[in-house]
Amino acid sequence: MSVIITDTGFAADTWQQGFTDLAALPANDTPCCIDVPSDADIADLAPRLDKIKMIRVDFPSSADGRGFTIARRLRLMGFIGRLRARGHVIADQYAMARRSGFDEVEIDDDLAARQPEAQWLARADWKAHNYQARLRG
Repeated sequence: MSVIITDTGFAADTWQQGFTDLAALPANDTPCCIDVPSDADIADLAPRLDKIKMIRVDFPSSADGRGFTIARRLRLMGFIGRLRARGHVIADQYAMARRSGFDEVEIDDDLAARQPEAQWLARADWKAHNYQARLRG
């Protein structure tokens, strides 16, 4: 099972449409939902972004920040669909995930047990806890 985290806390995963691996994506097909590994080159997705409903970016380790870069690039390329971080994202990284463009985070039940909802909610006001804004202010 998975736990979905948003600014309002833990929730069940309601996404029912499945995902297509980026590597298995046919050149002329645009599925509604794509799984993107952390080492992916997403440039080829640019002409298809308006047809994609959700992109889920993998985080193989909490020390691997490439997913944040992918999220930011997708948003700069014009992706307006749902963007989900999946894997080893920890509560301390939630604000960074939201600032880089993710709408939600998907973690497994084991991580949710080690980092309960209160830890994630403590970082849910991610706009107010932006150190760059504090430096400019």
